Amino acid sequence: MPAIPSEHTGARVARLRGIHHLTQTGLAQRANVSTSLISKVEQGKAPASPAFIGAVARAMGLSTADITGQPYIEELRADQIDRLIQPIREALDVYDLGADPEIRPRQQLALDAAADQLCAMVRETNIKAVTAELPALIHEATTAAYLSPSDDMWRTLASLYRTAYDVSTKLGYTDLATLALDRLDWAAARASDPVLGTLRQYLRGLAYLRAAQYTTGKRLVGIGLRTIEQAEAGLLRDVVTGQLHLGAAILAARDQREDDVAGHLSEAQLIADRTGPAEQALWVSFGPANVTLHRVAALAEMDKYADAVQAARGADLSTLPPSRVGHHYADLARAEMWSGKPEDAYASLRRARSVAPQQTRYSPLVRQTMEDLTSHYRSVPESFANYAHWIGM
Repeated sequence: MPAIPSEHTGARVARLRGIHHLTQTGLAQRANVSTSLISKVEQGKAPASPAFIGAVARAMGLSTADITGQPYIEELRADQIDRLIQPIREALDVYDLGADPEIRPRQQLALDAAADQLCAMVRETNIKAVTAELPALIHEATTAAYLSPSDDMWRTLASLYRTAYDVSTKLGYTDLATLALDRLDWAAARASDPVLGTLRQYLRGLAYLRAAQYTTGKRLVGIGLRTIEQAEAGLLRDVVTGQLHLGAAILAARDQREDDVAGHLSEAQLIADRTGPAEQALWVSFGPANVTLHRVAALAEMDKYADAVQAARGADLSTLPPSRVGHHYADLARAEMWSGKPEDAYASLRRARSVAPQQTRYSPLVRQTMEDLTSHYRSVPESFANYAHWIGM
């Protein structure tokens, strides 16, 4: 369902509620939230938190993307990214067709280096360039895997499928992200790699988090934690195990299970203290700094906004990639906004744009925070209006 450009999230909820012939009380009962909260969100007086969006989406039988308005087609068209999506779909569709006779692939080491380079570019949030280069590389690696099958070659192809998932998620194409995860599972099985298989479970759990299906997400993470025990002991197993605990913490926070949040963060911290920064191991950015940022995010998810702001103080971001730093500033901006610090929130949003512009432009969390900020500015500063226009408000 395309977004109406002038709509804020609360107005979109009201419009969709009307389409489904629901009163505010009726939607509140279905979503298990208060009528007062529905009213305040629709008026822009309370945050449309991810948990709220998930609850009302489930209540109306919609996807969370229907509520947030993703993907942001007009901005993607303006950036000439929308036309790059179909080639990725086509590249994902040829997985079972064997070698393409028109392609003469490079050697595995060269393809692996190219796949790693795309992973690095995603972390730098150079999304448009990755989206443009990815389809041809998937075609080439698919042919190479059929012509010279090996565990390493299947791992390279799995890495490219993971990149397809990353860019699809950042651009708001949830169906394409799901397809990419299925392909990742297919390639990981051929590589006989439990670490890759577990990474897929983690990413799938995050997909269910975004879809507000917390029970399923929790099950997937639990399966992942059991599966990773089959992997060989070492850094990669530690990193994936730690990242699974971080994902579980956010799932638990979204579901308001505070004790589970604390337990998973504690486990992740113990592992991070052992591994130290491991930012390029499977490109998941695991380490002590990432545990701190997930603690901030978890507190914000539980509406403990002042605590989240406090937890962010002194966080060392120096070892983290721009993608993770930009996401942190978006989380922090929401916490600052709802702890009564709108000026700080806008400053954090500007930092997010500075460090990760393409990612920030397509972030629903950034848009929702900007929507919330509009009610706190009696006289909107010119820079604020320019920022709002940049993200498509």
